[in-house]
Amino acid sequence: MKEVRPTTGKTLGALFSILGPLHGMSFLDLFSGTGRVAAEARKRGASIVTVELVRERASAIRRTLGDTSHIQLCMDVRRALNWCEKRNMSFDVIFADPPYEMKWMSELPGILAVHAGLLKSDGVIVIERSESEPLMLENTPWELVDERRYGISVLDFLKLKETEHVQA
Repeated sequence: MKEVRPTTGKTLGALFSILGPLHGMSFLDLFSGTGRVAAEARKRGASIVTVELVRERASAIRRTLGDTSHIQLCMDVRRALNWCEKRNMSFDVIFADPPYEMKWMSELPGILAVHAGLLKSDGVIVIERSESEPLMLENTPWELVDERRYGISVLDFLKLKETEHVQA
């Protein structure tokens, strides 16, 4: 099992400063790890769905956040996105912090593109990645609207391209 790498305090603070108020918004936390990001989003008023494949980590998130305050999915991200889609869920914020150096940056934007309907029309996807892993957005409906660097971590903010809004 790959070690969990929690989002640093500096990156976490910057993320929520950029996102602003979350009261009444929906927040999907992919690759939840310790649940630290989801806990902060909930503290700021968002409804939360967490996705964590590793059962021990998912159990720790459940203990931290409680059983009734959020939806927790202990499954692969691909399965979780299908699960959410089948239930007609949509999110204001989709946050993904996959394990570094595991080639997720070449796959994740495409995986999210297949489930683009999960993002509300004015929503944002935030991907935390290593600076050594370029984000691959070619042939996806996403455009990079902001990028912030914090040490070796990068926060990429993606929105649906304007042309995709017109076609939807």
